[in-house]
Amino acid sequence: MTAFGLTWIDYVALLIFGGAWFGYNLTLERASGTGGLNRQMDRFRVSWMRQVVVRENRVVDTTIMASLQNGAAFFASTSLFAIGGAMALLRSTDEVLGIMANLPLGEPVTRIAWEIKVLGLVVIFVYTFFKFSWSYRIFNYGAILLGAIPVIKPAQATEAELKEAHEAAERAARMNAVAGRHFNRGQRAFFFALAYLSWLIGAYALIVATAAVMLVMWRRQFASEALVALSTHEKK
Repeated sequence: MTAFGLTWIDYVALLIFGGAWFGYNLTLERASGTGGLNRQMDRFRVSWMRQVVVRENRVVDTTIMASLQNGAAFFASTSLFAIGGAMALLRSTDEVLGIMANLPLGEPVTRIAWEIKVLGLVVIFVYTFFKFSWSYRIFNYGAILLGAIPVIKPAQATEAELKEAHEAAERAARMNAVAGRHFNRGQRAFFFALAYLSWLIGAYALIVATAAVMLVMWRRQFASEALVALSTHEKK
């Protein structure tokens, strides 16, 4: 054992976990190009708002915005339940340690090491709550910007009116993309939380689970049927 009841392999696994999460976020959000699913959807957010400019009846648009807000609110409330569940693990430390000791793949763990691991899980779910709640707030801002987009008829509008409408649409699209980005970060944290849960079993389980989660998320972003569905050059 080393500091805080954790072994050196625990620290290695935790470093791999944190590096994978940070590296994936950096690659997905900072890398140039539009190959990923999220980047492709950001383009369609812009296309959506450009259509709003010439659409007088915006019932469909407000319905879509409401569904986006409801999704963020649902996951924010789910994060609170997850925080409560993780805190319950702390209150039942003695019972859980007895169960974990009898698992085939379980590793001996001290009380302080167990509490550190569970507190880490709490931190992750707190992070997801802030991301989803902030996403919900930004979607609210996006709904206001959606309502602020003027309706024009291109054949009758002046150049100044066209410019104003297109700028309003771009603002709404950018705000919607920011909300989506924070929502995606929250969901990503949920996925990595699943990998983190395996650390309760052991460090090697955390390494394997982190690699598995990374593979699944990479495939969904760059090799999924959803990405193929967005392609305009799909073979017949």
